[in-house]
Amino acid sequence: MSTWDCGLRYMFSVPPALQQRSKCILHDKEDLSRLEMVQRLAKDGCRFLQNHTKGPERTSEPRSDEAVRVSLRERGHDVLVLQRMSSEQPAPSASARGGGRDQAGNRRYMVVSGTPDKILEHLLSDLALHDDQWGTTTTQGKESADTLLDDFLLTYPVYMSTSDLCQALLGHYCTKRCVGKEDMKEALERKRKVLHLVSQWMALCKDFLREDEHVKLFMKTLYRYVLDELYEHPALERDVRELQKLYQPHRRHMVDEYSPQRKGKTLIHQLSVKENGLQSRGTQRETKEVLCHVYITIDSYLSMRTHSGAVAQELLQAVAERMDVPQGELVLVAVTYPEGRLLMQPQDRVFSDSIRPVGRLHVCRNDLGEVLNPLTDNSELQQRTVRMLSLNTWDVAVALTNFDWTIVDSIHEQELVYFTFSRHSSGGHTVGLELLLQRCNDVQLWVMTEVLLCPTLCKRVQLIKKFIKIAAHCKAQRNLNCFFAIIMGLNTAAVSRLSQTWEKIPGKFKKLFSELETITDPSLNHKAYRDSFKKMKAPKIPFLPLLLKDITFIHEGNKTFHDNLVNFEKLHMIADTVRLIRQCQRDQMGNCITQKSSSEARTYIDYLHIVDNQQTLFELSHRLEPRA
Repeated sequence: MSTWDCGLRYMFSVPPALQQRSKCILHDKEDLSRLEMVQRLAKDGCRFLQNHTKGPERTSEPRSDEAVRVSLRERGHDVLVLQRMSSEQPAPSASARGGGRDQAGNRRYMVVSGTPDKILEHLLSDLALHDDQWGTTTTQGKESADTLLDDFLLTYPVYMSTSDLCQALLGHYCTKRCVGKEDMKEALERKRKVLHLVSQWMALCKDFLREDEHVKLFMKTLYRYVLDELYEHPALERDVRELQKLYQPHRRHMVDEYSPQRKGKTLIHQLSVKENGLQSRGTQRETKEVLCHVYITIDSYLSMRTHSGAVAQELLQAVAERMDVPQGELVLVAVTYPEGRLLMQPQDRVFSDSIRPVGRLHVCRNDLGEVLNPLTDNSELQQRTVRMLSLNTWDVAVALTNFDWTIVDSIHEQELVYFTFSRHSSGGHTVGLELLLQRCNDVQLWVMTEVLLCPTLCKRVQLIKKFIKIAAHCKAQRNLNCFFAIIMGLNTAAVSRLSQTWEKIPGKFKKLFSELETITDPSLNHKAYRDSFKKMKAPKIPFLPLLLKDITFIHEGNKTFHDNLVNFEKLHMIADTVRLIRQCQRDQMGNCITQKSSSEARTYIDYLHIVDNQQTLFELSHRLEPRA
């Protein structure tokens, strides 16, 4: 009997689909229990070995739960490493990294590292079907499994392509392991777990990957497999219904049409109808909102809110209205690199399939053929009236927040993963993220531009007062991204050096500005911002550059692979951080952050005039207040 003294109680951390001749190392010593299970595994060729740790002899006190790790080995190499979590940990901590269930108690095992295939295999084996007998797990166990699934779905692009994941899921759905031993119930459970994972994947991705050709082909193939097996497994009808709701919300086919009593020809006919529906789905890119920079001089542009299907004529009309110039006098030129120039025709599309402009867009007078003069030499633009002074500060803040919220609400958590791991260069998977970063930069430059193009001292004082109030309103509206941009714009050297202007600012506004500045203080890892943001209820808009900094710090401070195994501990930390976007997007009641604003403020905010040349900005600053 002593030969089995090998920590048997931890065997439930090992996925049930152990291959023959695989070896599992268990790192603890427990009472002898469940010998029948061990003997069955032994007959299948599995070997359980006790890990002999080096160092001082064991004491009578048990080691900490966190010290217990389980390794699954194949062909002499680790393929999956799990770590036991303390049974006394609270549920939030227990959800970290997910893991296998121990039927003897509430112990949980979190994934430490593993190969992509084994991580997916373990995930499926640990997945709980909550609507039936297999879902009778503790709340803590359910949260743990759900978080493991969420971590996997958010971070799988780091170590496997979408195509690889589709093939792996099809393989698990159709696998014929243990032929002659696997009964109908076990086969149905495995298939339903795969379908449950797919439904969670589609629900999480929303429209993020639905246009991916690999995903579309995978869904069609999976539908065919499921429909072919409905007669044998009628319980799959519910899963088919859920997949249809998620993947085809505009086509509400009833699963009754696919009931097991229907003949095969009917099923094939209905399947072909669905496949045609998949192929005919219209792309949503035509209605996706984007920011477009149209240069009106060499060093300044209009940041314009438009849609991805915009044509040259639409942009010219908007620019002409903004500049108060007849549209017939302007042409749109795309400057490509190196030194290429493309005169765009009225119906030419501005954006490519990757939602990128065809080149740097310039508006020229059609009788000049060249871009307009630099801003410092353009008296027409310098002498323009300051429209901001006539706008209500709350309305401007609302318009800014609504603009930012439209972008934030469209960002998918996975965009941050692609961006961090440099996968954003392909597939257009980081469009929303890049848009919000661009908007933050635009607002900062816009604040500088408005102040430095204001010709008179008294108006500049009024303008800075307005921007301080707008920043305070943005904070009140829980828009920290725009709040930071405005404060940083006022703090830039070209604006802060205007000593004569700042001396005229009333004391109460200086005090308010000082209080707002403390929130942007970077000391102690932006503690002031983090504390303030944490107290704000959702929905809210985070300062995106700082969120990306946190993710980059995790990425660069930890290896992605350890001994050719995926470092899943790192990926959990990244997934936990990117989930902040999800937490910010909706509160528990499903409310959003949008408010009503004046049409005048919306029109102004949708077309910001921006100088993006730092040398030009300093020249304007020194013209307003020359050096002493």
